[in-house]
Amino acid sequence: MLFRTNLLLASLVWLTACDSTPRERQEIVRQEARKLDTLADKAAVKLRAAGRRTMQYDSAARVRKSQPLGKAAEASFTKELLGTYSDFQSINPDNVAAAYTQFMRQVRAKRRTWTQRDWDYADAIYKHLNERRRAIRLDIRASDDVRIKSLQAEYLALENGRDLKDYGQAIGNKPAADR
Repeated sequence: MLFRTNLLLASLVWLTACDSTPRERQEIVRQEARKLDTLADKAAVKLRAAGRRTMQYDSAARVRKSQPLGKAAEASFTKELLGTYSDFQSINPDNVAAAYTQFMRQVRAKRRTWTQRDWDYADAIYKHLNERRRAIRLDIRASDDVRIKSLQAEYLALENGRDLKDYGQAIGNKPAADR
């Protein structure tokens, strides 16, 4: 930024040097420096406002995540997302890939309407599913394991995309006092 500022000032001086006096050139440089200072001040105000909104978003997210998930709601979500695979103990090496496929099918279908809290429930189910996979991992066929890893990557991508979207909305929503 400083390099561009110096380059801009140098080019202004050079361009005006041909048909102007040193005093005129000094005034042009002062005017341009004032414009840059004004732009820098506006950028600083916007950055402070974005920082405040970021802190508010982070604080609200910490409060939400510190509250325990409801057991009944988690059981309902589990049934909704896993269907016949909702009993984690029934997941075995032969059907673990199908359980992940079912989970991701439902996540893809429902994710656009989910709140951040819904994602918290989906995360809990995803973690339980991963724990079950780890418990039986030595008996899972390699082709199923590759499929599972691709579904895990897809889930993480969808979840991170939602986090970024929520974060962007939190930062982009400007209260009147921040404008």
